Amino acid sequence: MTPSGPLLLAGGGHSHALLLKRWAMKPRLRPKRGVVLVNRHPTALYSGMVPGLIAEIYQRDELSINLPYLCDQAGVAFVQAEIIGVDSQRQHLLLHKRPSLHFGVLSLDVGAVTNNSDNLAGVPIKPLEEALHFLSLQDPEDPEPFRIVGAGAAGLEVAMALRRRWPHRALEIQIRSNQLDAATKSILRRAKIHCITDASDHATLLCTGSRAPSWLASSGFAVDYDGRVLTNPFLQLKEYPHLFASGDCAVMEAQPRPASGVWAVRSALPLAKNLEAACDSQPLKRWAPQRHALQLIGTEQNAAWIQRGHARTGPFALLWTLKQQIDRSFMAGFNQQASMEATEPMACRGCAAKLPSRPLNAALSQAGLKSQPEDAANLGGTPALLQSVDGFPALVSDPWLNGRITTLHACSDLWACGAVVTSAMAVVTLPSIHPSEQQELLHQTLAGVQSVLVEQGASLIGGHTLESRSSTPSPTTLGLQVALSVNGQCSTPWSKGGIQPGDALLLSRPLGAGVLFAAAMAGVAKPMDVEAVLNTMNQSQHHLVAELQNHGADIHACTDVTGFGLLGHLGEMVQASKSISIQLWPDRIPAHPGALDLLEQGLASSLAPANRDAWSWLEGPIRLTQSPSQACLELLVDPQTCGPLLVACTAAAAECLTAKDSAWIQVGTAGSGHG
Repeated sequence: MTPSGPLLLAGGGHSHALLLKRWAMKPRLRPKRGVVLVNRHPTALYSGMVPGLIAEIYQRDELSINLPYLCDQAGVAFVQAEIIGVDSQRQHLLLHKRPSLHFGVLSLDVGAVTNNSDNLAGVPIKPLEEALHFLSLQDPEDPEPFRIVGAGAAGLEVAMALRRRWPHRALEIQIRSNQLDAATKSILRRAKIHCITDASDHATLLCTGSRAPSWLASSGFAVDYDGRVLTNPFLQLKEYPHLFASGDCAVMEAQPRPASGVWAVRSALPLAKNLEAACDSQPLKRWAPQRHALQLIGTEQNAAWIQRGHARTGPFALLWTLKQQIDRSFMAGFNQQASMEATEPMACRGCAAKLPSRPLNAALSQAGLKSQPEDAANLGGTPALLQSVDGFPALVSDPWLNGRITTLHACSDLWACGAVVTSAMAVVTLPSIHPSEQQELLHQTLAGVQSVLVEQGASLIGGHTLESRSSTPSPTTLGLQVALSVNGQCSTPWSKGGIQPGDALLLSRPLGAGVLFAAAMAGVAKPMDVEAVLNTMNQSQHHLVAELQNHGADIHACTDVTGFGLLGHLGEMVQASKSISIQLWPDRIPAHPGALDLLEQGLASSLAPANRDAWSWLEGPIRLTQSPSQACLELLVDPQTCGPLLVACTAAAAECLTAKDSAWIQVGTAGSGHG
C-alpha cells in the first residue's frame, strides 16, 4: 500500500522535466494527489547543449527549461528551494532555511556535482550555473593559459567549446599519463590545446567526473562509490518502496551505468509510469537500460565524433549537424504549447485580483463609507494603535512563499503609516482536498506568515480556517486564499495626504510585478526575471520605516504602491493633500528586469485596463517632465504585489535617504497649485 501524502519530485533533472511534459500533454495521467516539484533554480539547463552554450553558439534561453511554467502546464506546484536531505522515517524532504515538506511518494532527480576527491584548486564544472558565471568573468585575451582538468568526454567537450569561444587564448588540458589515444591527441593539437600532466596555478575548470550530492548518503540511503543511490529495476531505492530515483544521482545496482544524460532521458518514461502506478497502488514494471550510451562530442571546427563505450567514429561535419538537430528537437518539445491540451488563460492573482477603483469607490459611496480611506485605521491611544486588513488568492503555487508574500503585502499598509507591526490574525481558505493535504498546506502557509512576523518581533495571535466550495484547481495549492488583519503602533502616524510644495517623491523598489506575473502565466516571461522580482518581493521593508522615522517631521506623506499602480496611489495622495501639483520624472522610475520589454510587447496584468483610468491624473495635477513611451505609461498603472513605499519628504531628507540606502530613488517633486 502506497503511503498517503503528496508526490514530491526532488530536483528538476531531465527525467522529471520529461515526466512533467508528459502530464502537461496528458493531464489524465497525472497522479490523483498533490504533486510538487522542488528545485534550486527556476530553470533546468539541457546538458546536451551546454558545450554549445560555453562555445557561445547558443544563448542561455535556448537550452533553459522553464520549470515553473512547465509545472503550471502539468498541474504541479513549484517550490524553489535548496534540498539538504531526506528524513525517510518521517517522510520529509529537508530544505535550507524553510520548513521541510511531507511526502507520500518521493522521486529523486537531483543531478550530480563535480567529483573533487583530490581537493584540486579550481572551479568545478557542476553545478553548471556557478561554472558559467566563472567563465563569463574570464578575459579571452588574457596571456595566462586557461586550464581544464580532466580529459573524459565532458572535459574534451568543454575544451573544444572554449577553443571556439576563445580563438586566441592559450588553453591546456590536464590529463593522466597514457589517458588519451593518438587520435584524440591529434584533434587536440589541431585545436592548439596543449596536453599537460603536471599541476598548475592558472585559472582552472575542474571536469574531473561527477558524484551525487553528499546529502543522499547522509540521509542513510545505500549508495555506490560515487554517492549515487542504488535502485532496483523498478527505479525504487533499496528498502524504500515509496522512494524512487533517476538521472545522474542514481544507479541501478544490478545494471550499473556511468552517469549520462542519455540514461536520464531514457529512464523518464519508465519512471513516470512507475510513479503513476505507485500513486494508484498498481503493479510496477521493470526497466532494462541499454548497455552503452551513444555520445556525440563536438569540435571547434563544426564537426563532431560519435563515442559509444570505447569505440569512436569521426569527427565529421555531418555528425555536428545531426547533433544540433537532435538537441534543438529535444528543446523544441518543451516549447510546443500547441501540442498540449488547451487551457483557459487565468486572471491575474495576488493584488492584481482586487476590485478595480471605479466599482470599489462606487460601492463604498452607496454603503455610506468614505471612498478615500487611509492605508490603516487609527484606533487612537498613545502610542497610536493601527490596524489594517489585506489578502488575495494565491500568487504562487508554493504555500510557504505565498504565506510570506501575502504577509509582507499586508504589513506594508502599516509600514506606510510609519507603524511597527506587533501582531496579526489570519484567515486561510483551503481547497477541498484530503484532510492530510489540507493540514500540510495550512502548516506551510502559517510557517510563511510567521517567518515575516518573527523578523519584525511580531506574532501571529489567532485566526480562522475555511474550506473552499469552489472547484479545486491544479495544482491544488493555487486554491489557497490568505487574508490577514495586521496590528501595529507608532507615535504619530503618517497619512496619504500632507504633501507640501518642494517635497521630493521617493520610491523604495522597482515597478512591474504585475506584468511579469501575467507574462509568467502565459509562459513568455524569462524565468530569471520572475526569480528576480520574487527575490525583491520576498524582502521585508520594515527596516526602511525605521530609517524614515529618524527624519521625524521631514516625512510629510506616505503610501504603499499596490493594486492600483503608482499613478492610482499617487492620485490618492494628491487628492488628500491641499493644492499640490506633481512633476514625475519618467526616466527615473525604476522597473523590474524584463518588465518594460514585456509592456512594449503589449502584455499587461488583467487589472491594468481598469487602472488606466488613472491616466486622467496626467491631464491635471500630475505632469510628466518628458514625453513617455507607451511602455512607461503602462508601467505607471501596473498593479503591484509587495510593491514599493512612496514617500513625500523634504529635499534634505531625500538627499540623506538616497545617500544612505540605494533602495530609495527619487522619481519626482511637488509644487504648489494644480497648474
